[in-house]
Amino acid sequence: MAFKLFKKKNLSVRQAGKKRQLQDLNGTPLMLGDKVECLRYDMGESILIEGENGFEYESIKTKQKVSFAKMIDAANSFQKVRKLD
Repeated sequence: MAFKLFKKKNLSVRQAGKKRQLQDLNGTPLMLGDKVECLRYDMGESILIEGENGFEYESIKTKQKVSFAKMIDAANSFQKVRKLD
């Protein structure tokens, strides 16, 4: 008999927003489809998308994708991105 003590959760966008709100470096809330300037990995202008493994930033120029977890600033737990208007 196998016990599932640790379950992998697939969060929808709405559920993820309740548990962990994505915010840029200034604390501005981020939503899927927002255009941002990434301050890491020389990605430049990017778009917040939902990929196979969760939220990702996709560079507009190079199409490089980086997980949102790699963009977290350890000092304040905000993303190392700036939301563009």
